[in-house]
Amino acid sequence: MSASLSITQQEVRRRNLSLVMHAVAGFGPLSRASVAARIGLTRAAVSTLVDELIRDGLLIELGPSRPGTVGRPGSALQLNDQGPAGLGAEIGVDHLAVCAVDLSGRVRARAAYETTNRGRAPGPVLDDLADLVRHVSAQAEGEGLRPAGLAVAVPGLVARGSSAVVRAPNLGWEAVDVPPSLSSLPLTVDNEANYGALAEMWLGGDPSLRDFVHVSAEIGIGAAVVIDGRLLRGTHGFAGELGHMPVRPEGPPCACGGRGCLERYAGEEALLRSSGVDPAQAAARHPGPGGRIAHLAERADGGDQRVRRALHEAGAALGIALAGAVNLLDPQKVVLGGGLSPLLPWLLPALERELDLRVMDPGRVGQGAVIVSRLGPDGPLLGAANSVIQACLDDPTSLRAGGRGAGAVP
Repeated sequence: MSASLSITQQEVRRRNLSLVMHAVAGFGPLSRASVAARIGLTRAAVSTLVDELIRDGLLIELGPSRPGTVGRPGSALQLNDQGPAGLGAEIGVDHLAVCAVDLSGRVRARAAYETTNRGRAPGPVLDDLADLVRHVSAQAEGEGLRPAGLAVAVPGLVARGSSAVVRAPNLGWEAVDVPPSLSSLPLTVDNEANYGALAEMWLGGDPSLRDFVHVSAEIGIGAAVVIDGRLLRGTHGFAGELGHMPVRPEGPPCACGGRGCLERYAGEEALLRSSGVDPAQAAARHPGPGGRIAHLAERADGGDQRVRRALHEAGAALGIALAGAVNLLDPQKVVLGGGLSPLLPWLLPALERELDLRVMDPGRVGQGAVIVSRLGPDGPLLGAANSVIQACLDDPTSLRAGGRGAGAVP
Protein backbone atom coordinates (compact mmCIF):
# COMPACT_ATOMS: atom_id res chain seq x y z
CA MET A 1 0.00 0.00 0.00
CA SER A 2 2.78 2.45 0.94
CA ALA A 3 4.67 1.69 -2.31
CA SER A 4 1.53 2.35 -4.33
CA LEU A 5 0.93 5.59 -2.43
CA SER A 6 4.56 6.63 -2.93
CA ILE A 7 4.31 6.09 -6.69
CA THR A 8 1.10 8.10 -6.80
CA GLN A 9 2.68 10.97 -4.88
CA GLN A 10 5.66 10.95 -7.24
CA GLU A 11 3.37 11.12 -10.25
CA VAL A 12 1.38 13.98 -8.74
CA ARG A 13 4.57 15.90 -8.00
CA ARG A 14 5.89 15.27 -11.51
CA ARG A 15 2.61 16.53 -12.94
CA ASN A 16 2.68 19.66 -10.78
CA LEU A 17 6.29 20.42 -11.72
CA SER A 18 5.22 20.10 -15.36
CA LEU A 19 2.29 22.49 -14.82
CA VAL A 20 4.67 25.11 -13.44
CA MET A 21 7.10 24.68 -16.34
CA HIS A 22 4.37 24.93 -18.97
CA ALA A 23 2.89 28.02 -17.29
CA VAL A 24 6.23 29.84 -17.32
CA ALA A 25 7.01 28.60 -20.85
CA GLY A 26 3.67 29.77 -22.21
CA PHE A 27 3.11 33.00 -20.30
CA GLY A 28 6.36 33.99 -18.54
CA PRO A 29 7.99 35.86 -17.04
CA LEU A 30 5.54 35.26 -14.18
CA SER A 31 5.56 35.75 -10.43
CA ARG A 32 4.98 32.76 -8.18
CA ALA A 33 1.54 34.14 -7.36
CA SER A 34 0.69 34.38 -11.06
CA VAL A 35 1.81 30.80 -11.62
CA ALA A 36 -0.34 29.66 -8.69
CA ALA A 37 -3.37 31.48 -10.11
CA ARG A 38 -2.86 29.92 -13.54
CA ILE A 39 -2.46 26.31 -12.47
CA GLY A 40 -4.83 26.26 -9.48
CA LEU A 41 -2.37 25.42 -6.71
CA THR A 42 -1.64 27.35 -3.53
CA ARG A 43 1.18 29.86 -3.56
CA ALA A 44 3.00 27.85 -0.87
CA ALA A 45 2.82 24.70 -2.99
CA VAL A 46 4.03 26.57 -6.07
CA SER A 47 6.93 28.13 -4.14
CA THR A 48 8.12 24.68 -3.12
CA LEU A 49 7.90 23.45 -6.72
CA VAL A 50 9.63 26.56 -8.05
CA ASP A 51 12.49 26.20 -5.56
CA GLU A 52 12.98 22.65 -6.81
CA LEU A 53 13.00 23.74 -10.44
CA ILE A 54 15.48 26.52 -9.71
CA ARG A 55 17.80 24.04 -7.97
CA ASP A 56 17.55 21.79 -11.03
CA GLY A 57 18.58 24.68 -13.29
CA LEU A 58 15.29 24.85 -15.19
CA LEU A 59 13.99 28.20 -13.96
CA ILE A 60 15.68 31.43 -12.93
CA GLU A 61 14.41 34.41 -10.97
CA LEU A 62 14.64 37.87 -12.45
CA GLY A 63 13.82 41.21 -10.88
CA PRO A 64 10.37 42.30 -9.73
CA SER A 65 7.49 40.90 -11.79
CA ARG A 66 5.86 43.03 -14.45
CA PRO A 67 2.84 45.25 -13.64
CA GLY A 68 -0.56 43.58 -13.67
CA THR A 69 0.53 40.24 -12.19
CA VAL A 70 -1.51 38.64 -9.43
CA GLY A 71 -0.67 39.30 -5.78
CA ARG A 72 2.07 41.37 -4.20
CA PRO A 73 5.08 42.27 -6.36
CA GLY A 74 7.64 39.47 -6.41
CA SER A 75 10.50 38.15 -8.46
CA ALA A 76 9.54 37.09 -11.96
CA LEU A 77 10.27 33.54 -13.08
CA GLN A 78 11.72 32.71 -16.47
CA LEU A 79 12.98 29.60 -18.24
CA ASN A 80 16.72 29.21 -17.80
CA ASP A 81 18.41 30.09 -21.09
CA GLN A 82 21.49 28.22 -19.90
CA GLY A 83 19.63 25.09 -18.90
CA PRO A 84 18.79 21.98 -20.93
CA ALA A 85 18.97 21.98 -24.73
CA GLY A 86 17.10 19.85 -27.22
CA LEU A 87 19.10 18.51 -30.15
CA GLY A 88 17.28 17.89 -33.42
CA ALA A 89 18.78 16.18 -36.46
CA GLU A 90 17.47 15.68 -39.97
CA ILE A 91 18.54 13.13 -42.56
CA GLY A 92 17.50 14.52 -45.92
CA VAL A 93 18.01 13.11 -49.38
CA ASP A 94 20.41 15.96 -50.20
CA HIS A 95 21.55 17.19 -46.79
CA LEU A 96 22.17 16.53 -43.12
CA ALA A 97 21.34 19.11 -40.45
CA VAL A 98 21.51 19.41 -36.67
CA CYS A 99 20.36 22.20 -34.36
CA ALA A 100 20.16 22.88 -30.63
CA VAL A 101 17.30 24.81 -29.02
CA ASP A 102 16.99 26.06 -25.45
CA LEU A 103 13.97 25.66 -23.17
CA SER A 104 12.17 28.54 -24.90
CA GLY A 105 12.67 26.87 -28.31
CA ARG A 106 15.22 29.43 -29.50
CA VAL A 107 17.87 28.02 -31.85
CA ARG A 108 21.26 28.44 -30.17
CA ALA A 109 23.48 26.34 -32.43
CA ARG A 110 23.13 24.86 -35.89
CA ALA A 111 25.17 23.07 -38.55
CA ALA A 112 24.28 21.60 -41.95
CA TYR A 113 26.11 19.51 -44.50
CA GLU A 114 25.12 19.35 -48.15
CA THR A 115 25.53 15.83 -49.47
CA THR A 116 23.80 13.22 -51.61
CA ASN A 117 22.44 10.54 -49.28
CA ARG A 118 20.38 8.62 -51.82
CA GLY A 119 22.05 5.30 -52.50
CA ARG A 120 24.71 5.77 -49.81
CA ALA A 121 25.09 3.01 -47.27
CA PRO A 122 23.43 3.96 -43.97
CA GLY A 123 26.68 3.58 -41.99
CA PRO A 124 28.59 6.48 -43.60
CA VAL A 125 25.48 8.69 -43.51
CA LEU A 126 25.04 8.06 -39.79
CA ASP A 127 28.76 8.61 -39.19
CA ASP A 128 28.52 12.02 -40.87
CA LEU A 129 25.45 12.81 -38.82
CA ALA A 130 27.24 11.82 -35.61
CA ASP A 131 30.03 14.28 -36.46
CA LEU A 132 27.46 17.07 -36.86
CA VAL A 133 25.78 16.09 -33.58
CA ARG A 134 29.13 16.29 -31.74
CA HIS A 135 29.87 19.67 -33.34
CA VAL A 136 26.50 21.18 -32.41
CA SER A 137 26.64 19.66 -28.92
CA ALA A 138 29.98 21.39 -28.35
CA GLN A 139 28.54 24.68 -29.64
CA ALA A 140 25.56 24.34 -27.28
CA GLU A 141 27.80 23.58 -24.32
CA GLY A 142 29.84 26.65 -25.21
CA GLU A 143 26.62 28.64 -24.84
CA GLY A 144 26.18 27.28 -21.32
CA LEU A 145 23.57 24.70 -22.32
CA ARG A 146 23.47 21.01 -21.45
CA PRO A 147 22.03 18.78 -24.21
CA ALA A 148 19.22 16.64 -22.83
CA GLY A 149 18.26 14.42 -25.76
CA LEU A 150 18.53 13.88 -29.50
CA ALA A 151 15.60 13.47 -31.91
CA VAL A 152 16.27 12.42 -35.51
CA ALA A 153 13.91 13.12 -38.41
CA VAL A 154 14.07 10.71 -41.35
CA PRO A 155 12.17 10.65 -44.69
CA GLY A 156 10.67 7.21 -44.26
CA LEU A 157 8.64 4.78 -42.19
CA VAL A 158 9.75 4.39 -38.58
CA ALA A 159 8.40 1.51 -36.53
CA ARG A 160 6.30 2.83 -33.69
CA GLY A 161 8.20 3.17 -30.41
CA SER A 162 11.55 2.24 -31.96
CA SER A 163 14.56 3.69 -33.77
CA ALA A 164 14.10 1.31 -36.71
CA VAL A 165 13.66 2.85 -40.17
CA VAL A 166 11.54 0.20 -41.85
CA ARG A 167 11.69 1.78 -45.28
CA ALA A 168 12.89 5.07 -46.74
CA PRO A 169 12.42 4.79 -50.55
CA ASN A 170 14.04 8.12 -51.38
CA LEU A 171 17.18 7.12 -49.49
CA GLY A 172 17.12 3.50 -50.66
CA TRP A 173 17.08 2.29 -47.04
CA GLU A 174 15.40 -0.89 -45.86
CA ALA A 175 15.36 -2.13 -42.24
CA VAL A 176 17.96 0.30 -40.89
CA ASP A 177 18.24 0.75 -37.14
CA VAL A 178 19.57 4.14 -36.05
CA PRO A 179 22.11 3.12 -33.40
CA PRO A 180 22.21 4.54 -29.84
CA SER A 181 25.92 5.13 -30.47
CA LEU A 182 24.91 8.09 -32.65
CA SER A 183 25.00 10.04 -29.39
CA SER A 184 25.33 9.42 -25.68
CA LEU A 185 22.02 11.26 -25.23
CA PRO A 186 18.56 9.65 -25.08
CA LEU A 187 17.58 9.01 -28.71
CA THR A 188 14.24 9.28 -30.53
CA VAL A 189 13.70 8.65 -34.25
CA ASP A 190 10.56 9.59 -36.17
CA ASN A 191 9.26 10.46 -39.61
CA GLU A 192 10.16 13.97 -40.78
CA ALA A 193 6.54 14.85 -41.55
CA ASN A 194 5.54 14.03 -37.97
CA TYR A 195 8.16 16.41 -36.63
CA GLY A 196 7.07 19.04 -39.16
CA ALA A 197 3.51 18.80 -37.87
CA LEU A 198 4.61 19.07 -34.25
CA ALA A 199 6.67 22.15 -35.12
CA GLU A 200 3.59 23.70 -36.73
CA MET A 201 1.56 23.10 -33.59
CA TRP A 202 4.25 24.44 -31.24
CA LEU A 203 5.87 27.18 -33.34
CA GLY A 204 3.46 27.99 -36.17
CA GLY A 205 1.87 30.96 -34.43
CA ASP A 206 -1.72 29.66 -34.13
CA PRO A 207 -2.34 28.15 -30.66
CA SER A 208 -5.88 27.17 -31.72
CA LEU A 209 -4.56 24.80 -34.40
CA ARG A 210 -5.21 21.36 -32.91
CA ASP A 211 -6.77 19.32 -35.76
CA PHE A 212 -4.97 19.47 -39.09
CA VAL A 213 -3.24 17.62 -41.90
CA HIS A 214 0.33 18.80 -42.39
CA VAL A 215 1.94 18.23 -45.79
CA SER A 216 5.74 18.19 -45.86
CA ALA A 217 6.83 18.28 -49.47
CA GLU A 218 10.21 18.41 -51.19
CA ILE A 219 12.02 15.52 -52.91
CA GLY A 220 9.43 13.23 -51.35
CA ILE A 221 5.98 14.10 -50.06
CA GLY A 222 5.01 13.20 -46.53
CA ALA A 223 2.08 14.11 -44.34
CA ALA A 224 1.10 13.93 -40.71
CA VAL A 225 -2.29 14.05 -39.08
CA VAL A 226 -2.84 15.84 -35.76
CA ILE A 227 -6.11 15.21 -33.91
CA ASP A 228 -6.88 17.11 -30.72
CA GLY A 229 -3.23 18.11 -30.41
CA ARG A 230 -1.81 14.59 -30.80
CA LEU A 231 -0.26 12.78 -33.72
CA LEU A 232 -2.32 10.05 -35.35
CA ARG A 233 0.29 7.31 -35.71
CA GLY A 234 -1.60 4.23 -36.83
CA THR A 235 -1.07 0.66 -35.67
CA HIS A 236 2.53 0.43 -36.85
CA GLY A 237 3.42 4.13 -36.76
CA PHE A 238 3.10 4.56 -40.54
CA ALA A 239 0.09 6.92 -40.74
CA GLY A 240 0.41 9.88 -43.09
CA GLU A 241 2.08 8.42 -46.20
CA LEU A 242 0.31 10.85 -48.52
CA GLY A 243 3.13 10.76 -51.08
CA HIS A 244 2.36 7.13 -51.87
CA MET A 245 -1.36 7.60 -52.24
CA PRO A 246 -2.21 6.72 -55.87
CA VAL A 247 -3.73 9.69 -57.68
CA ARG A 248 -3.65 8.00 -61.10
CA PRO A 249 -3.57 4.20 -60.64
CA GLU A 250 -2.48 3.62 -64.24
CA GLY A 251 0.44 6.04 -63.83
CA PRO A 252 4.20 5.40 -63.82
CA PRO A 253 5.85 3.04 -61.33
CA CYS A 254 7.07 4.49 -58.04
CA ALA A 255 10.09 3.60 -55.89
CA CYS A 256 7.67 2.26 -53.26
CA GLY A 257 6.51 -0.49 -55.65
CA GLY A 258 3.15 1.09 -56.50
CA ARG A 259 2.03 3.04 -59.56
CA GLY A 260 0.75 6.57 -60.06
CA CYS A 261 1.71 7.76 -56.57
CA LEU A 262 1.45 11.44 -55.71
CA GLU A 263 5.25 11.73 -55.52
CA ARG A 264 5.45 10.79 -59.21
CA TYR A 265 3.55 14.00 -60.03
CA ALA A 266 4.35 16.48 -57.25
CA GLY A 267 7.73 15.48 -55.81
CA GLU A 268 10.79 17.59 -56.63
CA GLU A 269 12.24 15.20 -59.20
CA ALA A 270 8.86 14.80 -60.91
CA LEU A 271 8.58 18.57 -61.18
CA LEU A 272 12.04 18.91 -62.70
CA ARG A 273 11.28 16.16 -65.20
CA SER A 274 7.91 17.52 -66.29
CA SER A 275 9.33 21.05 -66.49
CA GLY A 276 12.14 19.93 -68.79
CA VAL A 277 14.72 21.32 -66.34
CA ASP A 278 18.09 19.61 -66.05
CA PRO A 279 18.68 18.90 -62.32
CA ALA A 280 22.43 19.48 -62.55
CA GLN A 281 22.00 22.85 -64.25
CA ALA A 282 19.36 23.89 -61.72
CA ALA A 283 21.66 22.95 -58.83
CA ALA A 284 24.57 24.78 -60.42
CA ARG A 285 22.53 27.94 -60.81
CA HIS A 286 21.20 27.76 -57.23
CA PRO A 287 23.63 25.69 -55.13
CA GLY A 288 22.75 24.30 -51.73
CA PRO A 289 19.70 22.52 -50.30
CA GLY A 290 16.52 23.78 -51.92
CA GLY A 291 18.44 25.21 -54.87
CA ARG A 292 16.59 23.22 -57.53
CA ILE A 293 13.23 24.35 -56.16
CA ALA A 294 14.51 27.94 -56.12
CA HIS A 295 15.43 27.54 -59.79
CA LEU A 296 11.92 26.31 -60.65
CA ALA A 297 10.41 29.25 -58.76
CA GLU A 298 12.65 31.64 -60.67
CA ARG A 299 11.60 30.12 -64.00
CA ALA A 300 7.91 30.20 -63.07
CA ASP A 301 8.15 33.79 -61.89
CA GLY A 302 9.83 34.67 -65.18
CA GLY A 303 6.86 33.33 -67.16
CA ASP A 304 8.21 29.92 -68.28
CA GLN A 305 4.99 28.28 -69.48
CA ARG A 306 6.28 24.71 -69.37
CA VAL A 307 7.28 25.12 -65.73
CA ARG A 308 3.95 26.72 -64.93
CA ARG A 309 2.05 23.86 -66.60
CA ALA A 310 4.06 21.34 -64.61
CA LEU A 311 3.27 23.16 -61.37
CA HIS A 312 -0.42 23.34 -62.30
CA GLU A 313 -0.50 19.57 -62.85
CA ALA A 314 1.36 18.96 -59.60
CA GLY A 315 -1.06 21.19 -57.71
CA ALA A 316 -3.99 19.24 -59.16
CA ALA A 317 -2.42 15.95 -58.05
CA LEU A 318 -1.90 17.34 -54.55
CA GLY A 319 -5.52 18.48 -54.48
CA ILE A 320 -6.80 15.04 -55.49
CA ALA A 321 -4.79 13.34 -52.74
CA LEU A 322 -5.73 15.92 -50.12
CA ALA A 323 -9.43 15.76 -51.02
CA GLY A 324 -9.47 12.15 -49.91
CA ALA A 325 -7.72 13.05 -46.65
CA VAL A 326 -10.10 15.95 -45.97
CA ASN A 327 -13.21 13.86 -46.64
CA LEU A 328 -11.91 11.08 -44.41
CA LEU A 329 -10.64 13.17 -41.48
CA ASP A 330 -12.56 16.50 -41.60
CA PRO A 331 -9.56 18.50 -40.33
CA GLN A 332 -9.67 22.10 -39.13
CA LYS A 333 -6.93 23.07 -41.61
CA VAL A 334 -4.59 21.71 -44.25
CA VAL A 335 -1.08 23.11 -43.67
CA LEU A 336 1.37 23.14 -46.57
CA GLY A 337 5.04 23.20 -45.61
CA GLY A 338 8.42 21.80 -46.54
CA GLY A 339 10.79 22.62 -49.36
CA LEU A 340 8.08 23.17 -51.98
CA SER A 341 6.92 26.34 -50.20
CA PRO A 342 8.50 28.70 -52.80
CA LEU A 343 6.35 27.06 -55.50
CA LEU A 344 3.02 27.42 -53.73
CA PRO A 345 1.90 30.54 -55.66
CA TRP A 346 1.69 28.32 -58.76
CA LEU A 347 0.60 25.11 -57.03
CA LEU A 348 -2.23 26.50 -54.93
CA PRO A 349 -4.80 27.50 -57.59
CA ALA A 350 -5.07 23.99 -59.05
CA LEU A 351 -4.84 22.40 -55.59
CA GLU A 352 -7.71 24.49 -54.24
CA ARG A 353 -9.77 23.90 -57.38
CA GLU A 354 -9.54 20.12 -56.92
CA LEU A 355 -10.49 20.45 -53.27
CA ASP A 356 -13.50 22.59 -54.24
CA LEU A 357 -14.59 19.93 -56.73
CA ARG A 358 -14.08 16.92 -54.49
CA VAL A 359 -14.60 17.65 -50.78
CA MET A 360 -18.04 17.22 -49.22
CA ASP A 361 -17.97 20.78 -47.83
CA PRO A 362 -16.40 22.77 -50.69
CA GLY A 363 -17.13 26.16 -49.13
CA ARG A 364 -14.45 25.58 -46.52
CA VAL A 365 -11.68 26.02 -49.11
CA GLY A 366 -12.64 29.65 -49.60
CA GLN A 367 -12.70 30.12 -45.83
CA GLY A 368 -8.97 29.66 -45.34
CA ALA A 369 -8.96 25.90 -44.87
CA VAL A 370 -5.61 25.65 -46.70
CA ILE A 371 -2.75 27.62 -45.14
CA VAL A 372 0.98 27.88 -45.80
CA SER A 373 3.40 27.14 -42.98
CA ARG A 374 5.70 29.98 -42.07
CA LEU A 375 8.36 27.46 -41.02
CA GLY A 376 9.12 26.27 -44.56
CA PRO A 377 11.76 23.57 -44.90
CA ASP A 378 12.97 24.06 -41.30
CA GLY A 379 9.84 22.49 -39.82
CA PRO A 380 11.09 18.89 -39.36
CA LEU A 381 14.43 19.94 -37.85
CA LEU A 382 12.81 22.42 -35.45
CA GLY A 383 10.10 19.93 -34.56
CA ALA A 384 12.69 17.29 -33.72
CA ALA A 385 14.68 19.61 -31.45
CA ASN A 386 11.57 20.98 -29.77
CA SER A 387 10.22 17.49 -29.12
CA VAL A 388 13.10 17.09 -26.66
CA ILE A 389 12.17 20.37 -25.00
CA GLN A 390 8.51 19.36 -24.78
CA ALA A 391 9.58 16.15 -23.06
CA CYS A 392 11.60 18.24 -20.58
CA LEU A 393 8.56 20.43 -19.87
CA ASP A 394 6.29 17.40 -19.54
CA ASP A 395 8.61 15.65 -17.08
CA PRO A 396 11.21 17.94 -15.50
CA THR A 397 12.41 15.10 -13.26
CA SER A 398 13.72 13.20 -16.32
CA LEU A 399 16.70 15.55 -16.42
CA ARG A 400 18.07 14.46 -13.06
CA ALA A 401 20.77 11.83 -12.62
CA GLY A 402 19.16 8.45 -13.14
CA GLY A 403 16.11 9.96 -14.89
CA ARG A 404 14.57 8.54 -18.03
CA GLY A 405 16.05 11.23 -20.23
CA ALA A 406 14.26 13.42 -22.72
CA GLY A 407 13.36 13.11 -26.37
CA ALA A 408 10.12 11.22 -26.66
CA VAL A 409 7.53 12.70 -29.02
CA PRO A 410 4.10 13.28 -27.46
